[in-house]
Amino acid sequence: MDRIKAALFLATCLCWSLAQAQVGNNDSILNPNLAEEGELAGVAHLDEGLVAGIVEGRPFASTLEVDALLSGSLSDEQRAEVYAELFIPLNLNTASGDEIMLIPGMNNRMTHEFEEYRPYTSLDQFRQEIGKYVDDAEVARLEQYVFAPLNLNSATRDDFATVPGASNRMVREFLEYQPYSDMDHFRREIGKYVDENEVARFERYMTLD
Repeated sequence: MDRIKAALFLATCLCWSLAQAQVGNNDSILNPNLAEEGELAGVAHLDEGLVAGIVEGRPFASTLEVDALLSGSLSDEQRAEVYAELFIPLNLNTASGDEIMLIPGMNNRMTHEFEEYRPYTSLDQFRQEIGKYVDDAEVARLEQYVFAPLNLNSATRDDFATVPGASNRMVREFLEYQPYSDMDHFRREIGKYVDENEVARFERYMTLD
């Protein structure tokens, strides 16, 4: 019986790991595009005016846009504390050095290492490469801020379910229209269900490469 329980536990862990294979485990960090006003109000240094600015400015293409909004009111140190709690996951394959440097605790050397191993096809690759330079705990912390884009035509239900803000219904729709001929095809079909801002937000997690 103990062996059966152990096998079931390992299988559960494996399934969870596979479900997290592309989009990082971002649950512990709020997404500025999705967070409720009350959640934003609980973030360090965000007063009522900044919370309103974030809500009105959504959707943000990246944390660089959030940083532009906050930089007029908060110091570098204060913004770093904000990004420990609030961050838009960045695309490992396309994020600029400036965007990567917004990750709290990031330095020029690690930014170079992030860029060195492009293109990333999975978070397992990220863990393997970045794990050469930092310990497992730090890799797990950094993983909260990143994602490897999903291939629209090979992604599974579990893969799509890791996209921040993707409901069960949208996961079904993503699957329904496979294979996609190009990104315009994706925009056209998913645009039947959500507005263009939400299509653009979903699109940043996808690729056809």
